[in-house]
Amino acid sequence: MSQILYITNILLDFGVVQRLQDECERVGMARPLIVTDPGIRAAGLLDQVLAQLPAGMAAVFDQTPSNPTEAAVRAAAAVFAAEGCDGLIALGGGSAIDCAKGVAIAVAHPGPLKTYATIEGGSPKITDGVPPLIAVPTTAGTGSEVARGAILIVDDGRKLGFHSWHLVPKTALLDPELTLGLPPLLTAATGMDAIAHCMETFLAPAFNPPADGIAIEGLRRGWTHIERATRNGADREARREMMCASMHGAMAFQKGLGCVHSLSHSLGGVNPRLHHGTLNALFLPAVLAFNAEAESVRGEDRLARLAQAMGLASGADVGPAIREMNARLGLPAGLGAVGVSEDLFARVVDGALADHCHKTNPRLASADDYRAMLSASL
Repeated sequence: MSQILYITNILLDFGVVQRLQDECERVGMARPLIVTDPGIRAAGLLDQVLAQLPAGMAAVFDQTPSNPTEAAVRAAAAVFAAEGCDGLIALGGGSAIDCAKGVAIAVAHPGPLKTYATIEGGSPKITDGVPPLIAVPTTAGTGSEVARGAILIVDDGRKLGFHSWHLVPKTALLDPELTLGLPPLLTAATGMDAIAHCMETFLAPAFNPPADGIAIEGLRRGWTHIERATRNGADREARREMMCASMHGAMAFQKGLGCVHSLSHSLGGVNPRLHHGTLNALFLPAVLAFNAEAESVRGEDRLARLAQAMGLASGADVGPAIREMNARLGLPAGLGAVGVSEDLFARVVDGALADHCHKTNPRLASADDYRAMLSASL
């Protein structure tokens, strides 16, 4: 049986952040906590958002780290309680949105976060007691603003997934205007994250035809516009299209992801300084090569359909095209360029095998398979 749910209230347009107060009222939020990070404050985006609300209405937590941790969730939850908040506004990239989802869990449920992690059997323990959340993304990549999941580093160092339909934001305000100042390398890395979501979820074996259609269209939009958005951050059409690609990827990945994400989640837990989207870009070619052997078993060539959406001649061209795109975007050539060495492989493989994305890859990977993919990505 396939459960197909789509998904939440999405407002997409330039200037749509001006609807923030209306959406707070619609979901019954009178005293929100804005969860964001120092970079968003420094860029002036926090002030832009605060200007949409009555003075003093919102409290602020602006210390979300680049890979959100349970410690950051606790700190934000303490502000939520001290300020008498009744809802959350996540402002930023996937880190801020995922941190806010962690806060939603923490303020409504007892015990450590790992209690509610997917691989710990915790998803059913997340209840509708969570406070309402509005997401305002400032990057185009993660798609967490329209997704039921969050990725958080818990106190024991593991980077774990948390999944519940109760964590889906009540509203996603997708305003491409907020992404116009995003630096080129961050545009590239987050854009490749969106592309990875669209590709992996399309290849995932679960039967969900709407997700497949959404993923393929998201890939087409992202692949067509990522270079334009990276080279000219003021290209409004390209910024809007990348925000659409990000939304498409996350709307579709309820179907499941795969080895790209099990590897990047694991390595990101081992070294939290590494950027998730960059890791996805680096792992994609090796994982696609591994998955190519699964296509004939399924009786259809899904790599060929990816190639068609990307304007390529055949499925065999997809992995090389990603490597070439990474180079043109200025992303690292391999894991070695971001400081990853073979002595980390054992820890990364262990984490990948335990990750929630491991079992939704179209071909089940062994420890040796993961080592081979890591070596091919160096």
